[in-house]
Amino acid sequence: MTNRTEIYVDGAWQAGVSTIENRNPSDISDVIGLYAQASADQLDMALDAARRAQPIWWAAGVQKRHDVLMAIGTELMARAEEIGRMVAREEGKPMAEGKGEVYRAGQFFTYFAAEVLRNQGDLAESVRPGIEIDVRREPVGVVAIISPWNFPVATPAWKIAPALAFGNAVVWKPANVTPASAVALTEIIARQDIPKGLFNLVSGAGREVGQRLVESRGVDAISFTGSVPVGRGIAASAIVNMTKVQMEMGSKNPMLIMDDADLDLAVAHAAGSAFGGTGQKCTAASRLIVHEAIHDAFVEKLVAAAQALKVGHALEDGTQIGPVVSESQLNQNLDYVGIGKSEGAELLCGGDRLERPTEGYYMAPAVFAGTRNDMRINREEMFAPITCVMKAGSYDEALSIANDTEFGLTAGIMTRSLARASHFRASMRAGCVMVNLPTAGTDYHVPFGGRGSSSFGPREQGRYAAEFYTSVKTAYVAAGTPQ
Repeated sequence: MTNRTEIYVDGAWQAGVSTIENRNPSDISDVIGLYAQASADQLDMALDAARRAQPIWWAAGVQKRHDVLMAIGTELMARAEEIGRMVAREEGKPMAEGKGEVYRAGQFFTYFAAEVLRNQGDLAESVRPGIEIDVRREPVGVVAIISPWNFPVATPAWKIAPALAFGNAVVWKPANVTPASAVALTEIIARQDIPKGLFNLVSGAGREVGQRLVESRGVDAISFTGSVPVGRGIAASAIVNMTKVQMEMGSKNPMLIMDDADLDLAVAHAAGSAFGGTGQKCTAASRLIVHEAIHDAFVEKLVAAAQALKVGHALEDGTQIGPVVSESQLNQNLDYVGIGKSEGAELLCGGDRLERPTEGYYMAPAVFAGTRNDMRINREEMFAPITCVMKAGSYDEALSIANDTEFGLTAGIMTRSLARASHFRASMRAGCVMVNLPTAGTDYHVPFGGRGSSSFGPREQGRYAAEFYTSVKTAYVAAGTPQ
């Protein structure tokens, strides 16, 4: 890893108009670096450069695009441990999770390298004689990518890879909380044989750089992952220019624990879904809806599992739960603990700030019981190591509770019943449903996205990504026209 901290615009690393401090949430005395913030002029320069570079990249052909994406993916996988350590250091996830994230990011690039060669058009018969028809996909143009801090390499990768694979140029604004990971990924991309200005890194505050980016007429499509309020603001800005949008936003994912479930497996999957990544996942299970027949036994085992999790420095061996990403996030989490108590929920364990040998943003995983679905802790996305247990008298009641939400990203059920599993798959209003699996954990070659306030626009990942990153063109040609 280098100590580079600049932004990357029009094929060159540049100092920004200002800098932000990047500290390790596991040890706030560890200053990772001072990272550049782009100016409005630098953002405009990046957009102009992307506009110039995009047709050159498209004209370079499929073999070039394949080779570049394959090289990026291969390097990411080869350097997964090295870059994963940086991810763990600045975001706070345990080292094993950081390494896994970077390796998965590499898989996104190699998958879309293969998709480049599979991007073939269609031929159709015309209803009129003497006319030939072909249908093909072309790049949308310049894609603005706005990514979150919780997966600072993987989430950008699943946006950047298809954008480049389908012939687009990219202007990327990462989250300010994790700038080192953004620089590491950019360094790999910048070393490739790509047109100057094709890929740009413009770090900066959302209210300044981000807002100017989404309002720009130089952007053809915006892919965003973040909160619902920010997503709604982006959509409102984008519609002015009729800019294409793809948004992954909030969630409040349920897991149903039925009376016929394997209890130990259910506890393991519930704890992993709720507390993995310190609960800072859009796929985290924050609502556990438990059949009354096994409720008490399940809760007892879940509390024991939560208390047994080792919370510690992200780079220490044996750490299962790292720190919360920042002080502001930790304070928000603690506020939600207070809200849950004030609403009448019973805090069975955790929910307090922990002290460790290094000063950081550590929090004990929390389990609330006796909760209702109308409580704020069951309605609002907390993005915290907090889960809420609700009791249901039947499968039908549990399903009704699960569907009573504005969100619909992931949902799971633990059951031995094929009938219940099949009914749940058909009736749960969510983009991803899991049967006897954690709610967190998806594959890179199939579509990802939700319903309701969780998502807007075409799906991400897999072949479905083409719906967002390309525009369909239908060509009619009179038979006999010279080709």
